[in-house]
Amino acid sequence: MGVFSVISFIVIIGLVWFYAFKRSRAVDNSTAEGYFLGGRSLTGITIAGTIIMTNLSTEQIVGQNGQSFVGGMEVMAWEVTAAIACVFLALVFLPKYLKYGVNTVSDFIEIRYDTTTKRIVSALFIFTYMTSFLPVVLYSGSLVFNKIFHIDKILGINSLVAVGLISAVIGIVGLLYLLIGGLSLSAFSDTIYGVGLLVGGLSIPIIGLTILGDGSFFSGMETIKDQTPHLLNAIGEVDSKIVPWPTLFMGMLFNNLFFWCTNQMIVQKTLAGKSLKEGQKGALYVGFFKIFGALFLVFPGIISFNMFGDTLATTDDAYPSLVTAVLPEWAFGIFGAVIFGAILSSFVGALNATATLFTLDFYKPIIKKDATDSQVARAGKFVTILVGFISVLIAPFISFAPAGLYAVVQEFNGVYSMPLLALVLLGFYSKHVTPLAAKATFVFHIVIYGLSKVFLADIHYLYVLGFLFLADVLVMWLIGKIKPLDTPFEFQENINKVDLTPWKHRKWVSALVIIVMVGMYILFSPIGIAV
Repeated sequence: MGVFSVISFIVIIGLVWFYAFKRSRAVDNSTAEGYFLGGRSLTGITIAGTIIMTNLSTEQIVGQNGQSFVGGMEVMAWEVTAAIACVFLALVFLPKYLKYGVNTVSDFIEIRYDTTTKRIVSALFIFTYMTSFLPVVLYSGSLVFNKIFHIDKILGINSLVAVGLISAVIGIVGLLYLLIGGLSLSAFSDTIYGVGLLVGGLSIPIIGLTILGDGSFFSGMETIKDQTPHLLNAIGEVDSKIVPWPTLFMGMLFNNLFFWCTNQMIVQKTLAGKSLKEGQKGALYVGFFKIFGALFLVFPGIISFNMFGDTLATTDDAYPSLVTAVLPEWAFGIFGAVIFGAILSSFVGALNATATLFTLDFYKPIIKKDATDSQVARAGKFVTILVGFISVLIAPFISFAPAGLYAVVQEFNGVYSMPLLALVLLGFYSKHVTPLAAKATFVFHIVIYGLSKVFLADIHYLYVLGFLFLADVLVMWLIGKIKPLDTPFEFQENINKVDLTPWKHRKWVSALVIIVMVGMYILFSPIGIAV
């Protein structure tokens, strides 16, 4: 990075912060609702931007392109099929959450079941964010940032020290974002970074194809079709190690429903909308983004394979190597700011969700029951600082962890993802399932999931999750039948905190999202451009 790149990087980061700060001043950050939910003031575009940027991290960008370097467009399932979950969020989950006036997903669990079940869910969310998301986002993001922009060489320091330094800078900036402006400030900045990521992200494959085609974009595409047509096939084999095609209709679908419809880190952004209409807009905009996001989260890995072949040290070098090969020198600062924003947004999103859950589910009801609204907000800021500081300290040490530790930590999500989804869905549609059924389902799932790691280790975990979700639903339903509630459960009505008038275009836009999703799969299949 030259002097111009460094200056442009600093200027862009500063301008985005200034814009977001000015926009966020309309929200009272001293109240709990203002700090955690942006005063329920976000619009559709802002909701979409903050969800997208919270979801995307450099680890995802590098990891999925690394997978496609070997497995091709099959990897796009993680992006493209998320669109249908966004439709479910807009049409099913969000209207019910808002109707019941909840602030968190665990609030809904408490209303429908009981406080103990709620705290189990909250504790699992907090533990997962603190151990398998926040430090890993900081470490992996800093590692990639250093690999692309060579901060260690610029400063003449060890690469691990550089990673620690970048992690600290991102952590400090992230803390300042939340402490100064709460969710609203990060949401407004995410919108700008989201546009930058879309433009910058798409520019990499466009420039890459042009270089591959000796100055012609279409010649570059023909080169890929001629040299690696098999990598353009998104339909995985039944025994694929990446995404077996049958799991698209079970394990992948259920995993997406969990992540996009019951994961506090994502749902919190839609709950911050000024109305149901704005929340539905945001969710459906995200659906379209996830479909086309595959073009810069997956496709560049195939371009990289055609450019570099087997010359790279690891598959994770596929994206950084492509970026450094195709990006003009003057653009490094701009692209660096976008990548920095992606890391920052993921970190801030999870940090805010963690502070929200701890403060609203543990501090207020247990530690200080008589806390005022402003005291709750101050406690949230303290938790934000504490968790952020711990994450920054842990991040550099992830490099010393055993190779398989990260995979084990990631798979911890499977301990609670399917039973939580079962709890929410049956909570919506069954009047008879009991708190006992909810707790028993968690115990059943944890035991069976643990056994599957021993006896079904060779079976793709998406197959396992698919069948476990159905088993969880069956267990809850059976217990509800054998020992139902004495009085059928009824939700309290008219406690919504925002306007519940739905978006009038929601149905045809949802249909369009699904049609485009299917079209993407047809394009990247033997029916389309693949072999």
